[in-house]
Amino acid sequence: MTSPDTPVQNQTTKIVVSGMTCGHCVASVTEELKEVDGVLEVRVDDLVEGGDTDVFVESDGPLDLPAARAAVEEAGYTASV
Repeated sequence: MTSPDTPVQNQTTKIVVSGMTCGHCVASVTEELKEVDGVLEVRVDDLVEGGDTDVFVESDGPLDLPAARAAVEEAGYTASV
């Protein structure tokens, strides 16, 4: 059990996003993911045009995976978490 003054550790979750082809795609996915509660930072590693691209989401606790998947889909792409 944690006390109220115990700091919560940030977590990083990898999401594999399919279909991004350019910087605009990255910006769209990043913008949507940053709207998910608890998301602090979004980092895209080496865009693979049209293929699967690793996206790392840092959050202030466990990431809401269904919300993250929905955010990526809202941007027009497919997510695997």
